[in-house]
Amino acid sequence: MALSLDSSNSRRGRGRRGRRGRRALSEINVTPLVDVMLVLLIIFMISAPLLTSSVPLELPKTEAGAANSQSQPITVSIKADGTIYIQETETPFAAFAPRMRALAGDQEQKPIYVRADGRAPYAVVAQVMASLSSAGFSSIGLLTDTGGPSSGLDKAGPAPGAAVPAMAGPPIR
Repeated sequence: MALSLDSSNSRRGRGRRGRRGRRALSEINVTPLVDVMLVLLIIFMISAPLLTSSVPLELPKTEAGAANSQSQPITVSIKADGTIYIQETETPFAAFAPRMRALAGDQEQKPIYVRADGRAPYAVVAQVMASLSSAGFSSIGLLTDTGGPSSGLDKAGPAPGAAVPAMAGPPIR
């Protein structure tokens, strides 16, 4: 903008505004909005993995590695008192198999993850897994925490002369 020293032009430059002074800016300052959105993004990125399962359990610790899954699994949780949950909904054992069939629909290959508390009765865990197997589900996995006691096996295989127990029945995937 050029500065004019002509006194006749100085009034014309302020023409419509007159004595009112400055006008409000009609532009939005986006920088604070972006800052807030980035902070919220970081908070949700950190808290999202913590919200995946809302049934509090103490999973047994093993030396097994993490499982890879391509599709969203159905999670079955068994608390220490034997209470069964499908996802986050408490379900009695009598309604367990029909509810699982309804959730899975036609997808018998849909992965099922069983999360059982380490203090849960073994009979309840076995009944849940047998019910899943008899309902036609073939991709069943037991979830545990890592860092449990070592079985004496290293990554190369069993120690020479060590007995390796045989599995009874088909393996559960």
